[in-house]
Amino acid sequence: MKIEEGSPFARRVAAFLRKDFRPRYGDREAATDSNAIWEKVSALRSELWLDSGDAEAVSDIWTREFSALTTNNTLLNREIQKGTYDGFVQEAAALLAEGPDLDERERMLELAFMLNARHGLSLVERFDAYVSVEEHTDLAHDMAGALAYARRFHAVCPERFIVKMPFTPAGLLATRQAGADGIAVNLTLGFSARQNYVAAAIARPSFVNVFLGRLNSFVADNGLGDGAYVGEKATLASQAAVRELRSEKNLRTRQIAASLRDGGQVRDLAGVDVLTMPPKVARGFLELGLRAEDVEDRTPEVYEPGINQAAREIGVSSLWNLDDPLRQCVAALQEEDLDAFSPSALQAFLSGHGFEDLLPDWTDEQVALSRGEGKIPQIVNWSERLAERRIGVDSLMTLAGLNSFTADQAEMDDRVESLLTPAGGARPQANAA
Repeated sequence: MKIEEGSPFARRVAAFLRKDFRPRYGDREAATDSNAIWEKVSALRSELWLDSGDAEAVSDIWTREFSALTTNNTLLNREIQKGTYDGFVQEAAALLAEGPDLDERERMLELAFMLNARHGLSLVERFDAYVSVEEHTDLAHDMAGALAYARRFHAVCPERFIVKMPFTPAGLLATRQAGADGIAVNLTLGFSARQNYVAAAIARPSFVNVFLGRLNSFVADNGLGDGAYVGEKATLASQAAVRELRSEKNLRTRQIAASLRDGGQVRDLAGVDVLTMPPKVARGFLELGLRAEDVEDRTPEVYEPGINQAAREIGVSSLWNLDDPLRQCVAALQEEDLDAFSPSALQAFLSGHGFEDLLPDWTDEQVALSRGEGKIPQIVNWSERLAERRIGVDSLMTLAGLNSFTADQAEMDDRVESLLTPAGGARPQANAA
């Protein structure tokens, strides 16, 4: 990469990003109100996060029981499209023009990094929150690039930034190296207990996810049942697997219940390590009218998922089942020199041990098909591959989620590019330093 982490120009970029940054570390509890219901959820060992980059929406629900905010390509894109950072984009581009020559991809990645970091810092300053900042989707399969930008995010705000990387072969291995460097990583786009068992064991992130609301929608939208409690069951199974690894292997990974769609899911998943929710869902939980004594630890709950036989035939139960062959595969993988693995070597190892469906080697045609479907795959296009266990429901959902974020990232990139390209097509030149 042209701008190496720790280089003089990288330090200059970091200083530019932190210009006028005035954090109030440790001031959150003294500066915000408390809420008895949220206090009870926190007492059940659930961290409370808000899934939003909209500072005004966050302000409406934020209390001292909340500790973090999660942003992603979709949420940041909303802020970019508002024009919030139009002036900043011009300043950032002018600074980059004074550094190493960047090609189109390098410039795009750098501007996306700078926008994510600047927006994250604004949230840290306002709420004293930990903030999950997300890397550009173009780095999802670029192990070296993902690690380099993780280090640069960390350098900007080691006190509060958590770096989000996706559940891909490159993302898993970059997460492992970042964690060894002391960087907190939120491994995103997870959908099953087995994905997160593998991730916690070999990548050792600070956090793993189950995007549970999307799982419920996948089942319901494809006529595989009513979808009730599918995501909740997968989340609780993943929580159990993560706790097992924390106990037996002394790992630090914590489980996030993500993609919550209504307040009832907050109640039904109380006790999960982290609950991250949009402000609308947080308000919905409060509107349930629960008393503190009504909120209980639900992690021992055994939910019956609303699935039919067709769902079972394509392997929906693999979202929550952890079998001995997978545990044996992970144990064998841990005996390998994982720090020397490439993404393709990781895929080959899992495939050679019978888990081709966990990290499939997607063809260009399959990626394009998924991209056209949006967040929720259409089962008619995938049922044969799923039934034959060539792909998994979880890996298919991860592909769909990554494609969805990529589309929003592209929209954001286009907006940024339009700000830097006048109608005549020539970019403005920065003044000499």
